[in-house]
Amino acid sequence: MEISILLAKILGPMYIVMAIGILLNMKNYQTVMEDFSQEPALIYLGGLIAFIFGIVIVIFHNVWVMNGRIIITIIGWMALIKGVWLIVLPGSLASSVKLFSKSGFLAVGMVIVLILGALLTIMGYFLV
Repeated sequence: MEISILLAKILGPMYIVMAIGILLNMKNYQTVMEDFSQEPALIYLGGLIAFIFGIVIVIFHNVWVMNGRIIITIIGWMALIKGVWLIVLPGSLASSVKLFSKSGFLAVGMVIVLILGALLTIMGYFLV
């Protein structure tokens, strides 16, 4: 349980800040996403970071119980899969970014990330 709380305390505020930043600066982040998707070195680096982040969570927190801790496990597996995807199929990122960076999709995604961040923050700081 200790690792769950630690990860919730890290991921929750990180997701909140990230989502608010993107929601308040949507045009800038759309440009950043498009630029990122055109740079092979950045795609590889992003994939490597996501892979390492994901594998660490999967190794230390592969908890499949039906409570709030499963959120952290799913985040870990999604990061691991994303990392593998970016490293193995980097060329597919550009088309995905074009679809996702449209305002509606990006805004909805960030609202979901904001809610997820709030849930994790509550889990980590207030349900201890």
